[in-house]
Amino acid sequence: MHRAGRMNRILALWAVPRSISTAFEWMMRIRGDMACFHEPFGEAWYQGEEPLWPRVRPDSVRTPGLTLDSVRARLFAAAKAGPMFIKDFPLYLDHYWDDEFLSHFNHSFLIRHPLKTISSLHRGWREIHPKELGFAEQRQLFDRLSDEAGAPPPLMDSDDLLERPEEMVERYCEAVGIPFLPEALHWQPGARDEVGWWDGGAFHQTLRDSDGLKPQPRKRVDHDSAPDAVKRLCELALPHYEHMHRYRLRGTRG
Repeated sequence: MHRAGRMNRILALWAVPRSISTAFEWMMRIRGDMACFHEPFGEAWYQGEEPLWPRVRPDSVRTPGLTLDSVRARLFAAAKAGPMFIKDFPLYLDHYWDDEFLSHFNHSFLIRHPLKTISSLHRGWREIHPKELGFAEQRQLFDRLSDEAGAPPPLMDSDDLLERPEEMVERYCEAVGIPFLPEALHWQPGARDEVGWWDGGAFHQTLRDSDGLKPQPRKRVDHDSAPDAVKRLCELALPHYEHMHRYRLRGTRG
């Protein structure tokens, strides 16, 4: 039984943009057994009182009172009320995390091949700053936690998740210590207002149309036909992805 005032460790999925992470988050919401927060630190990074977004403009959205510190306080307060899950990107926090902060989380990771994430991001944003990719920061956090624990934290690759969702979600739940609820992989299409603070959820149309995590064949993205800007950014990100890919959770088919 939960004791009032005692903070639960927050289950965190540390991802990169366009990595199927919001669909995974939606599955966690469908479970119904924990409070869920959608990129709370990202909201402060992009549109807080002192945004760190490198492409911020004078007319960009600002939210009074929203800072990384205020997000931290809100999450830690919520974690005293019961089990909690957040999905967020390490790129928002690489200057912020320390041992005390990280000790409040049960860490896990979701990776995706950079050619796929950057190609998807490029369709919505023709201008992309390298800082917005997050692969280097994701690896930095992953390596730090691995070194401190003497073993890597649970890590999934989105291709495995899409190809074998039930198997990989079960492996994930086992790795992070929560029950596997197969019924949570199914839902009804509809509004996704809970994950729409950025631009009204402009990147989440596929999620709005979806009815669950279902097996999908791996998508192939042709490097040679990609725009030059995508290729350049991919070259920066690929070594970090390949390093982490070696530690991914594997199912019965590898």
